Amino acid sequence: MKFLFDENISYRAVKKLSHVFPESSHVEFLNLMETNDRKIWEYAKEEGYSIITQDADFNEFSLIWGFPPKVIWIRIGNSSTNHIVALILENQAQIRDFIMDKENGILIFE
Repeated sequence: MKFLFDENISYRAVKKLSHVFPESSHVEFLNLMETNDRKIWEYAKEEGYSIITQDADFNEFSLIWGFPPKVIWIRIGNSSTNHIVALILENQAQIRDFIMDKENGILIFE
């Protein structure tokens, strides 16, 4: 599974999750920081990433254009990187099922 972490989640999360999701990256690592969300969406689609974000825009894109890419929308407010990493680790099975699901494009954690 390849995840592209949006700029609203620290690049440190990618490093902390690399043992579980080694193909993941961050917009900063790909020189996509401060790029508009539409370009990030297109990049993720072309390169086979699912997006992990705290940004509602990607949810809207998914509703308009469908998927891929799939979107994991973390709606837990301002949270530490460790909290976000813990949330992802605690929900690995649900995330893996979501990625394999052919019918749903958005997974929301609140």
